[in-house]
Amino acid sequence: MDNSGKEKEAMQLMAEADKKVKSSGSFLGGMFGGNHKVEDACEMYARAANMFKMAKNWSAAGSAFCQAARLHMQMQNKLDSATSFVDAGNAYKKADPQEAINCLNAAIDIYTDMGRFTIAAKHHMTIAEIYESELVDIEKAIAHYEQAADYYKGEESNSSANKCLLKVGSYSAQLEQYPKAIEIFEQVATSTMDNPLLKYNAKEYFWKAALCHFIVDELNAKLAIEKYEGMFPAFSDSRECKLLKVKEFDSISRLDQWQTTMLLRIKKTIQGDAGDLK
Repeated sequence: MDNSGKEKEAMQLMAEADKKVKSSGSFLGGMFGGNHKVEDACEMYARAANMFKMAKNWSAAGSAFCQAARLHMQMQNKLDSATSFVDAGNAYKKADPQEAINCLNAAIDIYTDMGRFTIAAKHHMTIAEIYESELVDIEKAIAHYEQAADYYKGEESNSSANKCLLKVGSYSAQLEQYPKAIEIFEQVATSTMDNPLLKYNAKEYFWKAALCHFIVDELNAKLAIEKYEGMFPAFSDSRECKLLKVKEFDSISRLDQWQTTMLLRIKKTIQGDAGDLK
């Protein structure tokens, strides 16, 4: 069956589902298996949605999944309703990003009401990604990454929380919200430096915090670097820390030709060290 045939069959299923919903609401329909008719309608909407997906009619698929989600909620099938809203969101992502967000938010409301915060966090991340790539609204992306991080933290999923927080830190710096970015990078660095599997990433996060410090105030940047070295001695030996100290020297003292040559050699040495590590 070609796409137009699938679409036609999907529309017929939608019409049949609509009829079942209407008849279930009538007095006689309610007396004779009203709920059963609604369940049948749910199944028909879902089948129609999948046919619309096969025909690549993403908006129609999203709308059909939404119909199923609302009927599931009407029958108090909360988990099925949330799943259908997520299916709707995934379909709408390909055609209508804002409607995708609306559906995912509806699913999140159900999941949080059921106490399923990890899955709610996952969908907040999806919404954040839509704001990042489709709608290009960085402030809203930040808000959803922050909410996801809060939920992950509450469920002790610290690695997932940190992943979200790093996004918040990077975007906060991009929006020139440097104090917020510094606080986040320091927080993530501190939480990873004692973890044997993650501690090597800590120097990167301290480096990012220090770069933000430099943009705001070089004196504070110097104090911050000293603090990071005290907290995490491995940071002192990192090429990131060496580069920061070169940057600090360059900024407080006008370099003559010889000093410039020496610094370029240091840079080559650092690059060589980096090459050896690869």
